[in-house]
Amino acid sequence: MNQLQRITLDPAVMGGKPCIRGMRVTVGTIVGLLAAGRTEEEILKAYPYLEKEDLREALAYAAWRAEEIEVPLGRG
Repeated sequence: MNQLQRITLDPAVMGGKPCIRGMRVTVGTIVGLLAAGRTEEEILKAYPYLEKEDLREALAYAAWRAEEIEVPLGRG
């Protein structure tokens, strides 16, 4: 998922959870707020340092992760 420029993973920030542009706002927080019915405008008002594109990339990242498939490895 190389085209996502705003999602960062840093073990020193929020325990390595995917965050928005290195800030202490996780993808899970954004997706959770949207799932709870908050509008983009409400989220941007609550987090004025975020931008609309941050919200879109959080959703894109979550969708990409939801499509991942775990493949069990064969034993020996």
